[in-house]
Amino acid sequence: MTTFLEFIQQNEDRDGVRFSWNVWPSSRLEATRMVVPVASLFTPLKERPDLPPIQYEPVLCSRTTCRAVLNPLCQVDYRAKLWACNFCYQRNQFPPTYAGISEMNQPAELLAQFSSIEYVVQRGPQMPLIFLYVVDTCMEDEDLQALKESMQMSLSLLPPTALVGLITFGRMVHVHELGCEGISKSYVFRGTKDLTGKQLQEMLSLTKAPATQQSRGPQVQQPPPSNRFLQPVQNIDMNLTDLLGELQRDPWPVPQGKRPLRSSGTALSIAVGLLECTFPNTGARIMMFIGGPCTQGPGMVVGDELKTPIRSWHDIEKDNAKYVKKATKHYEALANRAAASGHVIDIYACALDQSGLLEMKCCPNHTGGYMVMGDSFNTSLFKQTFQRVFTKDEQGHFKMAFGGTLEIKTSRELKISGAIGPCVSLNAKGPCVSENEIGTGGTCQWKICGISPAITLAVYFEVVNQHNAPIPQGGRGAIQFVTQYQHSSGQRRIRVTTIARK
Repeated sequence: MTTFLEFIQQNEDRDGVRFSWNVWPSSRLEATRMVVPVASLFTPLKERPDLPPIQYEPVLCSRTTCRAVLNPLCQVDYRAKLWACNFCYQRNQFPPTYAGISEMNQPAELLAQFSSIEYVVQRGPQMPLIFLYVVDTCMEDEDLQALKESMQMSLSLLPPTALVGLITFGRMVHVHELGCEGISKSYVFRGTKDLTGKQLQEMLSLTKAPATQQSRGPQVQQPPPSNRFLQPVQNIDMNLTDLLGELQRDPWPVPQGKRPLRSSGTALSIAVGLLECTFPNTGARIMMFIGGPCTQGPGMVVGDELKTPIRSWHDIEKDNAKYVKKATKHYEALANRAAASGHVIDIYACALDQSGLLEMKCCPNHTGGYMVMGDSFNTSLFKQTFQRVFTKDEQGHFKMAFGGTLEIKTSRELKISGAIGPCVSLNAKGPCVSENEIGTGGTCQWKICGISPAITLAVYFEVVNQHNAPIPQGGRGAIQFVTQYQHSSGQRRIRVTTIARK
């Protein structure tokens, strides 16, 4: 017979949820006496090779304030074809497609082993993956050559329909037009000027990807939407390989005793603006490679004089770091814009000196991106790390997902205090949201722009049952995690995990 410990471990392995307490306090008073709050570690894309996606959409509770998904904890009347929501107790009619269900013929979502289940959304177009490379050219030739080789390797791993773009920067920022046959064409921007999305849209004559009519049933394969700056790999593979091969170190001379003028802040701003103008709310990844600190324009962290050292921890602690607050504010604004559009920002910084990552850390934190720090792009550490970003599963799809949203529903005994992890709030208020915030709180929905099987969030709960009306003996509280995301195959998927504890 299975022990309680083995039962819990089986559930954790199956659902990717681990609780701080597997037996919950029965009242608010009892909860206040605990040192550790009721919380869970949740891995939205826990790897489950035994969990094939279901090719239909979830059945939702009809109550507009609930909309919980049908799950194994619901009570079902097979004769009347009704099910009772275990979160709000609303009685719901099964859709006509469930007419043949019975106790002997249950759909997968009612089986106990499918407490975690994944649905494929049948509506809407499949969007291609988008990768925008943002490359610092103010680095040694050896480093730049190694970086170009790593980028060419990554291009060979991308699916043919993936859209790719290239921005290079030094003193100036170059946005490369990849659709030109036989010539290299780029738009050049001053590295000292910050541009709004609207200004960039006007300067580059950008248009949003055309919206495809949503329809049910199988989708007709259509060519992926693209523009001059983001083209399918299959169309520009040779062009881009040649362009990367010709990429040279920043031509502006660097006087003795000076740092190279590096416009990292402006380059990232243009990358964020380019994607939000052309592919808002579509899975995209900005991959930024930097070889030193930003020394001019927005996001600047140190001047170009070598005799002036970059800020130290003591300078920051004593509020004596000249550029920190302004640079942090710039990158936070970019991180929020990218998160609002569902775009991921990765930062790969390889240099012997500091690169200003303290100010930039909010970019991967808010968008679920990677931050990698090393000494040189010419080391096996960077090359192997970068290659692991493009790891594929058994079906040949990347182990990365985009444009995720996490919604949590709780039974009446619990409220949500907040979440800690690479997410931003969607400010969705509801009856299950607690006033006591921990981490990113005040909501029951969060946006996670970049998700991988390695990403785990901490979610905190508050027991709200009054002491004079505790949870009865044997009663169970329930939590449902609903994760919607764009799979690397282009499909929209919904993963639903429903768990209960006493």
